[in-house]
Amino acid sequence: MGWMGKLVGGTIGFALGGPLGAIFGAAFGHAFDTGAELDKTGHRPRLSTIEQHQLTFFVAAFSMLAKLAQADGRVTREEIDSIEHFMEKDLRLDVDSRNAALNIFRTALNAPGTFGDFARQFYQQFRDQPQMLELMIDILLRVALSDGSLAQGEESLILSAVNIFNFSTVRYEQIKSQYVRVADKAYAVLGCSPDADDEQVKRCYRQRVQEYHPDKIAAKGLPEEFTRFAQDKFREIQEAWEQIKAARGLK
Repeated sequence: MGWMGKLVGGTIGFALGGPLGAIFGAAFGHAFDTGAELDKTGHRPRLSTIEQHQLTFFVAAFSMLAKLAQADGRVTREEIDSIEHFMEKDLRLDVDSRNAALNIFRTALNAPGTFGDFARQFYQQFRDQPQMLELMIDILLRVALSDGSLAQGEESLILSAVNIFNFSTVRYEQIKSQYVRVADKAYAVLGCSPDADDEQVKRCYRQRVQEYHPDKIAAKGLPEEFTRFAQDKFREIQEAWEQIKAARGLK
């Protein structure tokens, strides 16, 4: 049983702490007041290290998306729809996971914690796992650009995460270009320039495949609910490579 099963069952014996912990406590604290199943020692089963990372990622993602939706001072029906679309179509969350995500999202909307607070705690957890940092930037951009445009307030917040994560601004622009119509989208997916020679392109491809292999990312603490997103990224890398390979006549 993963962390979501323990959450639904009211058996999580672990507190996140910090601003994300405040969100988690406000959203789910009531679930652990009474009737929680105890283990043989008389305590609630605790999360494994991987499950703790998964919980942190999940809470951080929907907390940061909530503050992103508030970037212009209000949350529109269209923004809520884009979050729900991301949950259903991109992540393919089941009912329990969707309800948990919406609970976190709504709690974060009214919480005093800021986008920067959540981003800093996320960075402290995943500072040595650049794939996780990039995935979070990718998620923020994908949702923000789901309507085809990136509002100034939204990009300002995402750029603040780029700064907090010590993330490459060049790579940020490459990720952003994946979600707008550009001729060099395939190269952006691989993280290289159209001017790169064949060997450089091959190196970029091999690096991206290694970084984004779903099994490797999951082992680092990506929530199960986000593995489909990682799988989609992996497919995008393969498709981009096939396009470039065909265009360049590579084998």
